[in-house]
Amino acid sequence: MEQKSVKSERGITHYWINRNSNKEAKCIVFTHGLTANHMMFEKQIGFFSNEYTVISWDVPLHGESRPYTNFSYKNTAMELKTILGAEDIDKVILVGMSMGGYPSQEFAVQYPDRVLAFIALDTTPFGLDYYSRSDQWWLKQVGTIARWFPDKILRKSMSKSVSKTQYAYDLMLKMLEPLSKANIIEQMEIAYGGFLKENKNVKFNFPVQILLGEYDKTGKVRQYCEAWAKQEGYPLHIIKGAAHFSNADNATDVNREINSFICGL
Repeated sequence: MEQKSVKSERGITHYWINRNSNKEAKCIVFTHGLTANHMMFEKQIGFFSNEYTVISWDVPLHGESRPYTNFSYKNTAMELKTILGAEDIDKVILVGMSMGGYPSQEFAVQYPDRVLAFIALDTTPFGLDYYSRSDQWWLKQVGTIARWFPDKILRKSMSKSVSKTQYAYDLMLKMLEPLSKANIIEQMEIAYGGFLKENKNVKFNFPVQILLGEYDKTGKVRQYCEAWAKQEGYPLHIIKGAAHFSNADNATDVNREINSFICGL
């Protein structure tokens, strides 16, 4: 993949693109989760690059897209729009993993005519009715709780909690490696705080698919996904043998589900 970047007054956003030689090929944008980076989708990039143009990026405040000021999901959507403009790409299929679902949904809110479909991968919905006051309170405590852990234990516990396979565990540790404990806590507080501020009721007029790891025990992701699917009628598929980092734990099934969904558009 070719590494590129775009610049705004808030910072430089880095992205990686593999452009398919077929000019009619659809474009998939993969957006990673909290404290992670573009490497999160290494098992998806190779699979989908044969048929699609593929973009993976370091969300502002993450990976190489640091430093970044004035983080918000609205601003991340603007950075993604700039990336697509630089690549002359009109419409995209969004794949958002965990926190990556929030920039994806915000982009869909701001630029709905540019979205062909959204794959929600172990993430949770925009919508005020899904999150109780208790839920909101706990989201505000994530950074505080993280401070209680010694640095090495924090990294290992974070990696262990999202994975079922050694590959997923090792990859999560690798993505955390460049970050200091202060960086990790900053990302947690800003990302979850931003979600609480920017969460809103939405209605999407394009196909949405929800994928959920069989053993995803991160927060209340499972409950939110089930409520989301029931409320909106979106298809919900369980990824066998996978935890929260399902696209690493069971890339074969995740890739098959995404590909089948896209082919059915």
